[in-house]
Amino acid sequence: MGYSYYYSLSFPSFIVIVVALYLLFTNSGEVFNVGRFLEETSPFVWGGLGVGLCIGLSVLGAAWGILLTGPSILGGGVRAPRISTKNLISIIFCEVVAIYGVIMGIVYSAKLQSVPEAQLYTRNNFYTGYALFFGGLTVGLCNLFCGLCVGIAGSSAALADAADPSLFVKVLVIEVFGSVLGLFGLIVGLLMIGNANEFAAGSPTSTPLARALTSSYVH
Repeated sequence: MGYSYYYSLSFPSFIVIVVALYLLFTNSGEVFNVGRFLEETSPFVWGGLGVGLCIGLSVLGAAWGILLTGPSILGGGVRAPRISTKNLISIIFCEVVAIYGVIMGIVYSAKLQSVPEAQLYTRNNFYTGYALFFGGLTVGLCNLFCGLCVGIAGSSAALADAADPSLFVKVLVIEVFGSVLGLFGLIVGLLMIGNANEFAAGSPTSTPLARALTSSYVH
């Protein structure tokens, strides 16, 4: 792997250790409070990040797959022009990955309803925000790796078809199964938000009920 790999890991680790020691010896350890960060962050932030990651990572996966497949189709087409048309199905499979992300982004964005800030910090809204974030992250990562898988399989299919036409269908089967991985991510994303309601206004934060449901860190 080379020394550069170890250097790339050691420098961030060194920074983390220095910051941790600084907080420890300056009696500021309470500054690093994950629970406070999670509870003070608006549910809109978690929901918006989930939608953005869902679409962004899916489009990145599709672009990565096309980047891998396209040059192989063009290069193989120079030697065997007959492969150029039928191997475009690999590009379609890559583009479907982005469509999965866009569909889920539309579904997720329907949960984001306008709520006054004073009535936003409720348990249901926090649950919806977290569900959107982790659901979007799951769908995005599944589509990212799906696009990478389809791109490599599509590139191999184009080169194999240029060398031997009988291999195209066999490699295409592998590509089809690789493209199904994105559909699995879409299903998991739907399951993760199955019990999440739309953002709804809760009781005003001035009431005892609101204070019981709201984080102690939110003012």
